[in-house]
Amino acid sequence: MDESCPLLDVQAGYRQKLCGSNYPLSIAFIVVNEFCERFSYYGMRAVLTLYFLSFFHWDENLSTAVYHAFSALCYFTPVVGAIMADSWLGKYRTIIYLSIVYVVGHLIKSVGAIPSLGNQVVHVILSMVGLFLIALGTGGIKPCVSAFGGDQFEEEHTSERSKFFSIFYLSINAGSLISTFVTPVLRGDVKCFGEDCYALAFGVPAALMVLALVVFIAGSGLYRKTPPQGNILLEVCKCIGFAIKNRLKNRSSQIPKRDHWLDWASEKYSKQLIGEIKMVTRVLFLFIPLPMFWALFDQQGSRWTLQATKMNADFGIYVLQPDQMQFLNPLLILVFIPIFDLGLYPLINMCKFNFTPIRKMATGMILAGMAFGLAAIVEVKINETDMPRLVPEESLIRVLNLAKNPVQVTIQDKDLFQQPVGAFQNPAEYSKLLLNGEQQSLRFTLRYQGLSLPFNYTVKEKLVYSLIVFEAEGNLSSHLITDLEAKPENGLAAVRFINGLNQDVNLTIDSKWFIAVQRNYSASEYSLLERDKYNNGKCITEMGEFPLELGLLDFGASYTIVITNVSGGAVKTWKSEDIKANNVHMAWQLPQYLLISAGEVMFSITGLAFSYSQSPASMKSVLQAGWLLTVAVGNTFVLVVAQTAPMAQWAEFVLFTVLLFAVCIIFSVMGYFYVSVDPEDLEEKEEKRETPSRGNMISLVTQKTKL
Repeated sequence: MDESCPLLDVQAGYRQKLCGSNYPLSIAFIVVNEFCERFSYYGMRAVLTLYFLSFFHWDENLSTAVYHAFSALCYFTPVVGAIMADSWLGKYRTIIYLSIVYVVGHLIKSVGAIPSLGNQVVHVILSMVGLFLIALGTGGIKPCVSAFGGDQFEEEHTSERSKFFSIFYLSINAGSLISTFVTPVLRGDVKCFGEDCYALAFGVPAALMVLALVVFIAGSGLYRKTPPQGNILLEVCKCIGFAIKNRLKNRSSQIPKRDHWLDWASEKYSKQLIGEIKMVTRVLFLFIPLPMFWALFDQQGSRWTLQATKMNADFGIYVLQPDQMQFLNPLLILVFIPIFDLGLYPLINMCKFNFTPIRKMATGMILAGMAFGLAAIVEVKINETDMPRLVPEESLIRVLNLAKNPVQVTIQDKDLFQQPVGAFQNPAEYSKLLLNGEQQSLRFTLRYQGLSLPFNYTVKEKLVYSLIVFEAEGNLSSHLITDLEAKPENGLAAVRFINGLNQDVNLTIDSKWFIAVQRNYSASEYSLLERDKYNNGKCITEMGEFPLELGLLDFGASYTIVITNVSGGAVKTWKSEDIKANNVHMAWQLPQYLLISAGEVMFSITGLAFSYSQSPASMKSVLQAGWLLTVAVGNTFVLVVAQTAPMAQWAEFVLFTVLLFAVCIIFSVMGYFYVSVDPEDLEEKEEKRETPSRGNMISLVTQKTKL
């Protein structure tokens, strides 16, 4: 190799470093690998909830539950990966093998999203198998990649290693930011198989994971690969298990008591290990309330995304997809970290306020709780445009008068429609129609120009109806047709047509939607369209082809469009809004994202730094496992609530707000009595502490226990 090369040096044989620095070249492959892997994971997860809702047609609670079950599994499996790496395969081979599992999971997940491949059972099976393999892969490599990157540095290069971790976590947020913005676009703006292209939205993250694996393998010859040295987490579990079992076997009053319950492991384990575990258990005890924060935080990808589907996403120059709002979190994290570290925290210190790590974490909890309080308020405003929730023996009805003059409508034994309905009058709100059973035959009387005309219709419970009144061949007639019972999902607009002409029509909308409507006020089925202005349609009749303008079909609205006549070379229509459009703008979610992102900076980053500072170096991995398990438990709590305690969404947001505030109080009390320590000082203290010798324990039962 040319020694004048400005980029690379050859040091220690195969060890290559960037010229003029102590950074190994191998870390470039690790950072690129992490960026691609995080793009892969967060990109796939960003569209997951809407995939369950739209592709599988699951309800919101089941979609939320499965989403959080997957998220929980992703944070349980790091324990498996850590044990594999430290006790069996080593970090390098663990990353390779589990990345292959990861790629296979992505490919299966992408294939399962192809609509033409089998029925829904096949899609669900493929998707669940894919998600399980993805969870095993992403969770398994999670504790290995960052530690493997740290292994590439010489022991004396601690400053470079610290900067590497900063770059490493920057790559995580960069991958998350880009993917949560891009993959929703691939899902919603690209159409394949006649619908949202989930196969592409999952396929691109799969390709990025393949690239991540290829990049990581490409750097194989540059890595420093340390052999497995035993897993400290297993050793800790064995020590704790032995201490508990030994204590239970030696409950005699003749046996001297010991200062700490972990001292009962001293027959088998060293004082140093027992002392270090004591330090860790003090911190792990503080972890007990933490899952509640993650229960709220991870709902950005489930409940908050579902909330966004019911909002107005038009920002003027760009229309956001509902699952794109998640990109705000990584973006705000990148903005908040320097603001907090260089601005807010120094300012608080200047005010002589002792803003301890415990107080920072408690503040983060409060901010997250406030975010969910705002989410509840937004949800209440959203519900104002929802259709009323129907109960048994109840229906909704309204009148559309398509005749030339007002008509008075009365229904047998019902006190509805007190005033005549004008010709082509914008219909009032739906009226509640109470029935005497699951269905009831009712007589409708129409009074029109001095005539009284009876019509009999059977009305069923929990349905929404429109009574269409019209003139046919000089006589008044009517149809009773069913309407949508709820808003269209995912911010789509629903539209149907009533043909008021005396000839059949064929309609073309946006050159790809073809609707045939029979003559004499027949009604078409509802069609679901993306929110847009549709002014380039066509109406084909026996008289010829005419332009058809529908105007704006807005987010979440339902429309009935009546074709009234053809004149002046154009089709004349009348549009009625059956269900109101989403009138709460998606920008109202910004405050809750600001609060929860600020809460994450104060809670998560501070919590990790604090817990690491309170434990010896040999126990860092144990604390990392404990921290990840708090995320898993938090997600498990959400799926339990979603499946066992269904309630109105705003009420669920309030419930989580109250629970987090309560947990924050408990955590603050625990933190008040917690005394911060220096692990090195505590280790010296433990070494000096005298533990009762075995010779003083006459009745002590000692058994070999295989754990």
